[in-house]
Amino acid sequence: MTTASPRYSRIIGTGSFLPPRRLTNADLAVQLAKDDIETSDEWIVERTGIRARHFAEPDVTSSDLALPAARAALEAAGVKAEEIDLIIVATSTPDMIFPSTAALLQHKLGIHGCPAFDVQAVCSGFVYALTVADSMIKSGAASKALVIGAEVFSRILDFKDRTTCVLFGDGAGAVVLAGSDEPGIVASELHADGRHVDILCVPGNVAGGKVLGDPFLKMDGQAVFKQAVNVLEKVARSVLQKAGRSESDIDWLVPHQANIRIMQGTAKKLKMPLEKLIATVDEHGNTSAASIPLALDVAVRDGRIKPGHTVMLEGVGGGFTWGAVLLDF
Repeated sequence: MTTASPRYSRIIGTGSFLPPRRLTNADLAVQLAKDDIETSDEWIVERTGIRARHFAEPDVTSSDLALPAARAALEAAGVKAEEIDLIIVATSTPDMIFPSTAALLQHKLGIHGCPAFDVQAVCSGFVYALTVADSMIKSGAASKALVIGAEVFSRILDFKDRTTCVLFGDGAGAVVLAGSDEPGIVASELHADGRHVDILCVPGNVAGGKVLGDPFLKMDGQAVFKQAVNVLEKVARSVLQKAGRSESDIDWLVPHQANIRIMQGTAKKLKMPLEKLIATVDEHGNTSAASIPLALDVAVRDGRIKPGHTVMLEGVGGGFTWGAVLLDF
């Protein structure tokens, strides 16, 4: 006798981790001044809303950051590591070319046998990974999943380019997703447009024991801003339509933490008061795939997001990728 697959999946626990080293804008300005690169706290805050970020030590990897985030999510969910039957890590800064960061994390958690793989959609990665895990749980392929965003973006920053190096930070965020008969993830939608691959990229690779191309992050800030503003409102409205909901049903908006102006602009277009916007970009900077689960965990743990609340997650990233998930807590 077979058991019917659950109709839904729900987030039952969240967790996050930031490396201890915190750099304020003033700290970063002093570091950059050594190479005659000028910046200031005022310049960074005015353009981005970022006041500080965390950088991992040189020997710390994405899976190292993912491990405490995963353990915190498991503890919050009341789930043992051996109960997990799916691990998906969203990252653009994997520990190795292969095996996957998810497989390395699986080993560090002391479990084995379940599928473990990475998703690479840059800053949209967590939304992509969560959507994949939701589909696998609904299909019956998994019952409890660890979905994690983990990044060490400090490794791919050009500290002679002040337009990018001041934006990013390192960290990890995690959720435990479990099958449920009650609605959790209500609707989701994913997109990509490869015509815009060059506006945000790291155009390098490893071959023959050497780095070919450029191993540092490159970004056309104005083009990214324009694309982000254009797609975030549209994908949010599309997901709401799929769910049969309206903007007024959203209790909290948790967007990718890239730029406070993009985040506030999206909230206003959705007719949401800024008090309903979860913003951690001021303290975390842009942590790429880790930014949404980091912000989500902060808001769950400080009591803003409560059971019964409806939350919209949305992200944009290199590729160009974007997507959104509507969920009930």
